This record gives sequence, C-alpha cells and structure tokens, in this order.
Amino acid sequence: MFTKRLFIAAAAMAITTFAATTWADNGLMTIIVNDPSNPYWLTEGQVAQKAAEKLGYSAKVSAHKGDTNTESQLIDTAITNKSKAIILDPANADGSVGSVKKAIAANIPVFIINAELNQSGLAKAQLVSNNAQGAAVGAMEWVKEVGDTANYVELVGPPSDNNAATRANGFDTVLSQYPTLKKVGQEVANWDRTQGFNKMQSLLQANPNIKGVISGNDEMALGAIAALKEAGKLNQIKVGGFDGSPDAVDAVKAGTLAYTVMQPVAQFAQKAVEQADSFLKTGKTGAASEKQLFDCILITKENAGNFVSPFVLKQ
Repeated sequence: MFTKRLFIAAAAMAITTFAATTWADNGLMTIIVNDPSNPYWLTEGQVAQKAAEKLGYSAKVSAHKGDTNTESQLIDTAITNKSKAIILDPANADGSVGSVKKAIAANIPVFIINAELNQSGLAKAQLVSNNAQGAAVGAMEWVKEVGDTANYVELVGPPSDNNAATRANGFDTVLSQYPTLKKVGQEVANWDRTQGFNKMQSLLQANPNIKGVISGNDEMALGAIAALKEAGKLNQIKVGGFDGSPDAVDAVKAGTLAYTVMQPVAQFAQKAVEQADSFLKTGKTGAASEKQLFDCILITKENAGNFVSPFVLKQ
C-alpha cells in the first residue's frame, strides 16, 4: 500500500506540473481536475490529456484541489495561454460559476465533467455519472450484504459537491424502505481517506454495535476499513464504497470491501474532449443535450477481475 501511495503521489505531481512544450496544430486544451492524489481524479486528467493529444491538441493538466480561488487562477492562466477549450471538473457547484463565466467572456468554451454546475446554459456540455442510479444500485447491494435489520453509519462527501447530496439521497431512498435499518451516525469526511479513518473511529466509539458502513466514495470507505481493522471489528461490519478506484477493487477482491460502484470517469473524460473537438470544428458538440448522464456499474467479487485499466471494465 505504501508503494502504491508513493506511485500515486509521484503521478499526481507529474500531472499537476505538466506543461506542454510542443504546441500541436490544433492549439492548447486546458484540463482542470480536482486533486490527482485521488486515483479517480488522476485517471480523469490522464484520460482527457491523452484524448486531447490524440486529436492534435497540446494538453495541460492542473488541479484546484477543491479551492475556488485556485480554480479562478487556473482559468485566468488558461485564458492567458489562449486555450481553445477548457475541460473542467468544478470545485464548487455554485462557486465555480464565476470562473466559467470568465472563460466564456474570453470566448473559450467550457466542458464540465464529473461534478455539475448549478447553472445551466453556460457550459457547452456537462458530462457526469448518474449518481442517483449508482447510489441506488450500491444501496441495494449494501442491503444484500448487511441485511435488512441493523444499525449503521454513513460517510458523506463535502456539502459543496452536489454529488455528495445526490448519493446520500440515493442511499436513503433505498434504505428508508427498511424500517428496521437505523442510521445512528453520519459524518462528513470530504472524499478523503485520512478523514474517513478519523471519522470512522469517532463513529465507532459512539456506536460500537453497528453492522454496516455506507460511504459516498471509495477513499472514505478505505479509511473506514483501516479504522475497523485497527479496532478488530472488520469481520463484523460490512463497508460499501463508491467510485471503482483501483485500491477499492483490490479491497473487493480481498473481501474487506463488500462492493464498490464504478463511475465511468474514463469514458466521460474522453467523451468531453471529443465533444470539445467537435464543437471547435463544427460549432456543435454532437450531443442531444447539455447535461449527459453516464450509468455507474456495480463491482463485486464476481466482476472485480474484469478491469483492463483504472475505471475501465472489459466488455
């Protein structure tokens, strides 16, 4: 695990400091992700970069790490560098609107991926996981694993991210159908493994008799697993994740994570670049609507061996 974390950290450093030195014929495409120390956002940036370069663009990937001020500065840099298009995973559903408007004022089309904006009609496209569908699929599998009678706790993402609320609501829609399932605790762990570990320790101390943990993403779930293992309770408590990250898939194979729900981030990151290219060449994205939903896929021991690369299952 330590070696894998070093690899991810090194890759993240490379992706955030990458600067195109050869300008391709089609110009620069700027890609802004959240935090590539998380393998989900690392994959998002790498796939988009590769897709852009394949289409003849130079590609620069940078990260705002959830900070709207940093995001605004990165948009300014994209404008200064005369980017042809911006692929953006927004820092905040409301707080990122101003940055997007700056790019539009500079006649740079913006394509949103992963986390939607709360204002439509600005971005040329918003390509996101179908979080409600994924949450429902995950919650149904969670009930299969935990049973329909249990006390449980939940780890949720940051309130500024619409995905956090959508997943939490999706979980509740399913779990509330079982009156003998009782949620006895909930903590915000901001998609982070360390926070997931710390919050799980607190939740476990307050609720030692829980049977399950449902988590809004894999990093928080993996943190919870580490805390449960340290407490000697991992074999008594089922944990469910969301994202389909490589570490989570390994945990599913090992039996420490009950399941994860894979977001097709590699698919929509590539599709966003293709739609940007289409718009730059034809004035149209080729999509039927601005907002486009991509269904998530349940990952269990049965199909966890089918990964051909991060967030990509063989057909």
